[in-house]
Amino acid sequence: MFMFLSGLLLFSCALLAFSLSAVCGGGAGLLLLPLLGSLLPGAHVPAALSIGTVSSSISRIIAFWPRIRWDVVVWFVPPALPAVWIGAKLLTYINPLYLELLMGLFLMANLPLIFRSAKEQEVVHPLPKGYLALIGLAAGFVSGLTGAVGLLFNRFYLRYGMGKEEIVATRAANEVMLHLVKLALYASFGLLTGKALTLGAVIAVAALLASYGMKWLLPQLSEGLFRRVGYTAMVISGLSLFTEAAGQVVTNAPIDIDYSPVANGMSTQLQWRNKLFSLEFEYDEGFEFEHTIPFSELPPDKQAEVKKLSQGADHMVLEEVFGIDKHAYEVYVYRKRKLEKFDI
Repeated sequence: MFMFLSGLLLFSCALLAFSLSAVCGGGAGLLLLPLLGSLLPGAHVPAALSIGTVSSSISRIIAFWPRIRWDVVVWFVPPALPAVWIGAKLLTYINPLYLELLMGLFLMANLPLIFRSAKEQEVVHPLPKGYLALIGLAAGFVSGLTGAVGLLFNRFYLRYGMGKEEIVATRAANEVMLHLVKLALYASFGLLTGKALTLGAVIAVAALLASYGMKWLLPQLSEGLFRRVGYTAMVISGLSLFTEAAGQVVTNAPIDIDYSPVANGMSTQLQWRNKLFSLEFEYDEGFEFEHTIPFSELPPDKQAEVKKLSQGADHMVLEEVFGIDKHAYEVYVYRKRKLEKFDI
């Protein structure tokens, strides 16, 4: 019953997201990332998402074939394809949540563009061909790592001087090969699990239904409204993405903050992922930032000194200290239930 209700919720949200993406110029994937993140392990989310987005891209190419800007496609796609492999490969080693946090902040930065006049929004900024290749490279990498890239680069399309049908068609042409390559890579990395395939199929059906009505919807919109809605969707998606990713980061790695008085000042300590960060203020020395480090991060000459100081110790903690015109290390040695502190 839970899976049925989850699938129904996902289908409804996907239908809404891909319908909105017709107006926003894309971005259904970013709209669905938070929901998929609650239904699948983080590394499997891009695989499920790509099944739906490849279906949507193919249907949009068929519907708007004459409006594709091939001069953009030929510069965008070639550098994007190898970057997809790098992003997808990194999925097996890193958590994409931290990239999603940055993506959320980047998207929210488009807030001022919502309030620009229609005349200002229509300003065209043609980009050098080499810059198009860099955009493709970045889009491929982010797409491989998160499975969604649409709205992140929507600003590029909106400010390049394309009409709304050209944006939809060119984006689909740019991204369809990326999605197909990603699916092959995800399968080879073992990320296309049964659950990911099932949820991906649900998204694909919703994407195809949404694309069916696109040819009727787009002509009803003015270019100004299309752009304004696009920027609004970027900001809302960024807020949603950042909130969801931040919540998961805090849940997976709780942050503890503590304030305590010290001699002639105040100390603030933050503990995160078994790391301790400290900011101290002393009236005579000013601000100091301290954080714990492993022994291997000490310079070789300091390592030899610490080995001598910690002989026979039960436990040892190392801190790197930064202050105004100051860079030092502190060694805390616990020996026979007594604490000794050394500055080196």
